[in-house]
Amino acid sequence: MSLGANHFRALYAADPDPWGFRTRWYEERKRAATMAALTRQRYRSAFEPGCSIGVLTTALADRCDAVLGWEVDAGARAEAQAAVPAHVRVEPGQVPRDWPEQRFDLLVVSEIGYFLDTEDLRHLIDRCTTSLDDDGELVLVHWRHRSADTPLDGDTVHAEFLSRSGLHPLVSHSEPDFRLTVLAAEETSIAAREGLC
Repeated sequence: MSLGANHFRALYAADPDPWGFRTRWYEERKRAATMAALTRQRYRSAFEPGCSIGVLTTALADRCDAVLGWEVDAGARAEAQAAVPAHVRVEPGQVPRDWPEQRFDLLVVSEIGYFLDTEDLRHLIDRCTTSLDDDGELVLVHWRHRSADTPLDGDTVHAEFLSRSGLHPLVSHSEPDFRLTVLAAEETSIAAREGLC
C-alpha cells in the first residue's frame, strides 16, 4: 500500500529535515545535477509535489516565473513557505489523490514515486501527463536503493513513467545511488532548438 500522511508526519516529528536536504553533500550535489538537467533556461509554471522543506523548491524558483509546491506535513510546509520567494506558493496536498487544476510546463517528481504502490504510481503518471503543457518537461529523481518501508524502488518508478507516460527521454542519468530522467512530449534537443543542428 502507498504510504500516507501519517508516515511523513512521524518522520518530520522525529527530525525536521529527515533526509538532510540542508546538510548532506549528497543532497546538494543531486540538487545541482537536477537543476543542470533542465533543458530550458526558463519555465512559466512549475509544480513540485512533496516539496518537503522547500530546498529544491527554492532552486526551482530561480528558473521559473511561478512555482507551486505541495507538502502534506504542516510543519515542513510552513518551513518551506518561509524559505521561498514571493512567486512560490506552498500548499497542502497529497498525490495522487489530490491534484491542481492548472497545467504546467515543468513538473518535478523528486523522491516521492517509491512511496506509492503500483496503482497509485500509475494514477500519478496519468495525472502528470494530462497536466503537462505541450512544450513541458517532467523531471524524475529517485533513490535507487531498495528500502524496507517503501512499496517500490526508484528504478521501478522510472520504468513505469517511461512505459506509461508516452513521453520521450531528453536526459537520462544513472548512478549507483540515484536516477535522474527528464521526459518531454517534444523530442527536440537543446542544440536543435537553438538551430545548431
